[in-house]
Amino acid sequence: MADAGDESIERQIRRARGKFAAMAATYSLGVFNDQFFKQAAMLLALDLGMQRMQGWATVVFTLPYLVLAAPAGWLADRFAKRKIVMATKALELAAMLCGLVGMYTGNWVLILTMVSTMGLQSAMFGPALNGSIPELYPASYVTKANGMLKVVVTAAILMGVASAGLVKGWRGPTAVGLVAVGVSVLGVLGSFGVPWRPAADPKAAFPWAGPAETVRTLIAAARDGLLAVVILANAYVWSLGALQILIINMLGKEQLGYGDAATSALAAAELIGIAAGGLLAGRLAKGERWHGVLAPAALGLAGAMLLIPAAVCLPPTVRLPALLGLLAVAGAFGGLFMIPCESFIQVRPPAERKGAVIAASNFVVFSGILLAGPLGNAMNDAVQPSVSFGCMGAVSLAVAFALPGLLPRRQRP
Repeated sequence: MADAGDESIERQIRRARGKFAAMAATYSLGVFNDQFFKQAAMLLALDLGMQRMQGWATVVFTLPYLVLAAPAGWLADRFAKRKIVMATKALELAAMLCGLVGMYTGNWVLILTMVSTMGLQSAMFGPALNGSIPELYPASYVTKANGMLKVVVTAAILMGVASAGLVKGWRGPTAVGLVAVGVSVLGVLGSFGVPWRPAADPKAAFPWAGPAETVRTLIAAARDGLLAVVILANAYVWSLGALQILIINMLGKEQLGYGDAATSALAAAELIGIAAGGLLAGRLAKGERWHGVLAPAALGLAGAMLLIPAAVCLPPTVRLPALLGLLAVAGAFGGLFMIPCESFIQVRPPAERKGAVIAASNFVVFSGILLAGPLGNAMNDAVQPSVSFGCMGAVSLAVAFALPGLLPRRQRP
């Protein structure tokens, strides 16, 4: 019987590959656009002496995740997830057209409107797409599937961040808007390949209470102790990543005097590490003690960040390679931490509540990211970016020592 079960799981995995590829492509194109446009806008703001614009862009992107978390979860449970993906990709195209006009005219109101609309699109898109992965694959394969998805998505982020400085420097801000619109059109076309599944809970009532409903969902999820800890741990690593991007841009352009390409390369190195860590998570985070990887991953992340202030003091010939290596290591440990957390949040809730719980988890994640915007501005005003990395490393060290006492010794089924 065990062999027959294994064969059935293998057949399910094989059948899902084509549909998963369409989902990954659609997701990756949107992520590319998001990172490409935001990075170009941040670099443009720094060129114009508008350093604080980085933090405000993070704030306006994040707010929809907080205000609309409950409706986003309701949509993912109430309707077929394919419909939600297709509708949100059309919204992305509208956002990119707004961004194109903003880049062409130099209107920062339009640029921030585009960033905010992309936040709205991502808030609605995320629960539908992430909730689809457990519908395609058996629970035992979800972490590995997420690891592979993280590689593809990280490659898209990498290309978005790395090419933003190149396109902006080569053809100017208008070219950034044109590229974003073209990629968005491809994403709309790709959304037609996302698989269709019936709605998980077609009778779900609309959450008129809004954020209050999200809080109720989180309180209910907190009755599962392990799920509560993982939701908080996931929020920690995402918030730290958002803060790092703000600090990395200042580290490269302001403290070290690097150009757009070298500064983008610093962020790209960390993203490559995240992809590697995601693949490693699929091999290490298994069984009842899958969460045993979290504390060591936080410790490794802390060590890499604590070494960055020392790397900044190295001679110029070895400084950039050292920083690239440390950021890649930090990313690898971050990916090893992140992927098991995301996979568990996708698998743990019952089918009819997956969308609501994933959206509520996003609410916690983006509450932290929202705080990262003004916190990043304050840190950049108060201390050198390299010192900020040391501070973030100290926080991660505290998390590494706290986690073993918070995680249970055995996982409830």
